[in-house]
Amino acid sequence: MKARLPQGYGGSGQGNMNAMIRQAQKMQEDMERITEELEEKEYSATVGGDAVSVTVTGKMEVKSVSIKPEVVDPEDVEMLSDLVMAAVNEAIRKAMDEKDQRMDALTNGVSIPGLF
Repeated sequence: MKARLPQGYGGSGQGNMNAMIRQAQKMQEDMERITEELEEKEYSATVGGDAVSVTVTGKMEVKSVSIKPEVVDPEDVEMLSDLVMAAVNEAIRKAMDEKDQRMDALTNGVSIPGLF
């Protein structure tokens, strides 16, 4: 005697699994595309009333540092170092925030370990 499954339960498991795999593959492709787009972007930050400006890429690499001559004081190198550090950190924070927002939008806020 053959067992009968209720309607809607028979044979569709494989189709659901394939659909889930396709959806995961598409999400991974979208993540790769977004990552590539973000790596091409540049993020800038200025501090100290525009005394120091820094631009970083989406790869978190410093592309440029601009320092106004009037903030270069040989007697206060520490202040200049602090301004540069603050500008770099802010530019990196902007890049990371955009990446987090774009990935959260793609995954609906679900963290998927190993994908990003």
